[in-house]
Amino acid sequence: MNTHPNPYAPLTAPRRPGPPSPARPPVSALRFGYGTNGLTDLRLDDALALLADLGYDGVGLTLDHMHLDPLGPGLTDRVRRTARRLAELGLDVTVETGARYVLDPRRKHGPTLLDPDPADRARRADLLGTAVRIAADLGAHAVHCFSGVTPPGIDPATAWQRLAQSLTPVLEAAADAGVPLAVEPEPGHLLATLADFHHLRRLLGDPEPLGLTLDIGHCQCLEPLPPEACVRAAAPWLRHVQIEDMRRGVHEHLPFGDGEIDFPPVLAALAATGYQGLTVVELPRHSHAGPHQAERALPFLHRAAPATPAPPDGTSEGPSA
Repeated sequence: MNTHPNPYAPLTAPRRPGPPSPARPPVSALRFGYGTNGLTDLRLDDALALLADLGYDGVGLTLDHMHLDPLGPGLTDRVRRTARRLAELGLDVTVETGARYVLDPRRKHGPTLLDPDPADRARRADLLGTAVRIAADLGAHAVHCFSGVTPPGIDPATAWQRLAQSLTPVLEAAADAGVPLAVEPEPGHLLATLADFHHLRRLLGDPEPLGLTLDIGHCQCLEPLPPEACVRAAAPWLRHVQIEDMRRGVHEHLPFGDGEIDFPPVLAALAATGYQGLTVVELPRHSHAGPHQAERALPFLHRAAPATPAPPDGTSEGPSA
């Protein structure tokens, strides 16, 4: 009798050796990751191995049908295996929830926390609650989310009320799990700017688990302040950072050097805040060239980031946890 847990799996499946790890550059005060939403043509294990081989500190793990499907069977076992793999590879993790069609195969990012149907809003809130539990089991430093686009015909006051009500049970779950919920201002969404984040924070009574995801490209796209000033303004609430290049007024995630952002001042400002989480490269529309983009992004970031001075004895130490 075949007792192998998967009759379709080979009895032995040695991992093919990857390329040698590149020489590590001078240690930065910042810790860089790459988002799996930019590696959707790779299996999750292959994506994680690639990032470890390239020298990334961690991964922004988007829960999606191809990468740790939050709605698929055997989730507990899959999360446990992923946690083991992350530990083996020495990768930290942020859980991201921006999958386009994970809940509805016909509506991008649908349903949202703002939908007219309370049951639809609850489905999105339930997904975020699942993400919080997954994050706790993975040892993630935050769960990322966003508001969604305001449905047609809905007045702003109603939309904000729905968002606050929908997030309340998620924030309670985050408090119980000890994992911050990091809301991202997203161009075109109800919560689109740093000012909108503060509006939500006041509506909810400034709950401790509520934090901010700052996307550096979005700052360049639409914030009135330059990106480095946005970093300084966001510092007290910063729980997660996404990074890519972008142009003013155009919401298009670009590889580094293809947009308008001057990155050394941005990364210097970020390091000066003492931020200890991951700064995750966000190129979701470049999965067709994901391994190439991941390979070229990390050296760019290390060149642009301020280096941590070596200790007096000349040994190399990373930032403290």
